[in-house]
Amino acid sequence: MRLEDRVAVITGAASGQGRAAAKLFASEGAKVVAADIDEGGAQRTVEEIKEAGGEATAVKVDVSREPDVRAMVESATDRYGRLDVLFNNAGVGYSASGRMKMASVVETPEKDWDAILAINLKGVALGCKHAIPVMERQGYGSIINNASINALVGLPGADAYTAAKGGVVAFSRVLAVEWGPRGIRVNCICPGGVDTPMIAPVISDERVMQSMRQNTPLGRLARPEEIASVALFLASEEASYLNGAIIPVDGGWTAH
Repeated sequence: MRLEDRVAVITGAASGQGRAAAKLFASEGAKVVAADIDEGGAQRTVEEIKEAGGEATAVKVDVSREPDVRAMVESATDRYGRLDVLFNNAGVGYSASGRMKMASVVETPEKDWDAILAINLKGVALGCKHAIPVMERQGYGSIINNASINALVGLPGADAYTAAKGGVVAFSRVLAVEWGPRGIRVNCICPGGVDTPMIAPVISDERVMQSMRQNTPLGRLARPEEIASVALFLASEEASYLNGAIIPVDGGWTAH
C-alpha cells in the first residue's frame, strides 16, 4: 500500500475532490482525518471509508479560523501521534445565483474578496502554519495545496478567485524552498474544470460548459478521482524527489 500507516489530514473532505482523496488515501493504507465545515458530510465520508475497511475520523473545521485549524491538526496528532500528509483542498467558488457571483475587480464586493481570500488562501496558510511544526519534528512531511488553472491563465470574471489561487501557487513555491531542507515537500495541483458540486451552478449555464469543453483538448470535465490520484502520488514515496512542483491537471487546457 502506498500510504500504509501514514496519517493524512484532508480539508474539504465532505464532497468533491476532498471526498475522493479521503477515500483513495484510506484505500492505500492511510489513517485519514476528514475535515470539513460540513461535519455531517465529513462523517459520511468517514462512514464510507470504514465500510470499505479503512481508518478515518471526521473533524469540523472552518479553514478561515485559526482556532479551528489548530484543533484540526491537534486532533490528528492526539489520535494518531503524527501527521504525515496535509492536503489543503477546501475552497469556495462562485455560483450562478448564490452569495458570490463571478465578477471583475470593479464589480466584486469587498465582502466577496474577503470571503474568497480567507478560505482559498488564508485557509491554506493556516493549515501549513500548524502542520509544519509537527512535520518538522518528525523530519518528514508532504503538503499538497489545491490551486486551480485560474492561477496559470487569465479567465475573465473570476478575479478574486484567480488572485487567491495565484497566491496559493506562489505560497507553495516559497514553502518548498523554505522547508524542503527540513524534509517537508510542498507541491501544488492546478485542476481545470472538475465535475463537483462546487462547479455545478456555474456549468449549469450551457455557454460556460461549452466554453470549457472547447478549451479542454480532452473535451470534458475531470472526475474528482482523477485529481485525487495526483494528490495520492504527491503524498506517496513515489514523489519523494518532487518538491515545489506546480502540476496542471486540466485535460490540456494550459497546453494551448
